[in-house]
Amino acid sequence: MGLDELERQRDLAVCGYSLAEGAQTRFAAEGAHDPTATRYFVLEKLFSQMEFDVDSHLLDVGCGAGRALAYYVEVGLPGRATGVELDPVLARRASTWARNFPQLAVVEGSVLDVSLRPYTHFYLFNPFDSCVLERFVEKLEAEVRGCVTLCHMSDNGENYLFWGRAGWRLQTEGWIHEYEGSPAFNCPQHWSIWQFDRA
Repeated sequence: MGLDELERQRDLAVCGYSLAEGAQTRFAAEGAHDPTATRYFVLEKLFSQMEFDVDSHLLDVGCGAGRALAYYVEVGLPGRATGVELDPVLARRASTWARNFPQLAVVEGSVLDVSLRPYTHFYLFNPFDSCVLERFVEKLEAEVRGCVTLCHMSDNGENYLFWGRAGWRLQTEGWIHEYEGSPAFNCPQHWSIWQFDRA
């Protein structure tokens, strides 16, 4: 069984349908990138390196149809998870299945219009261009209280946006390209996990 079919089966088990099909870019003018479902093996690698507890609240920025949310409930991570999605079609798709899980929520709209204060963890799989990412980081710095964890994955080297900013500390980083010896992406994807503390 190929990787795409394995992922489809996992989607079906949690959500009832595939979360990787039918996505289109409709908001490129706003800086949004192609909606792409994060592969499960990537989520396993990244989320296993972040600490979650009953008070954790993850925000998946640009959640698409909700693959990261599906993983969150599939493996039984503690706390809550919310997805925010600019595309109303994808947001409704994610909301349709996520409403079956009390620990999940989906917000339709721009993350730049959403309060970031309730969240302890942030996940970004290359949801938008560098200009929007910088505005998001500035908003996070202005709004959050205490220490938060941010996981960022991208193929375009945006890691530099975090370097040298007050309060940011790199926890770990790496590259992902293959799954069991075969390419899983068109090009290598860089990931990094950061902690931000206003104190």
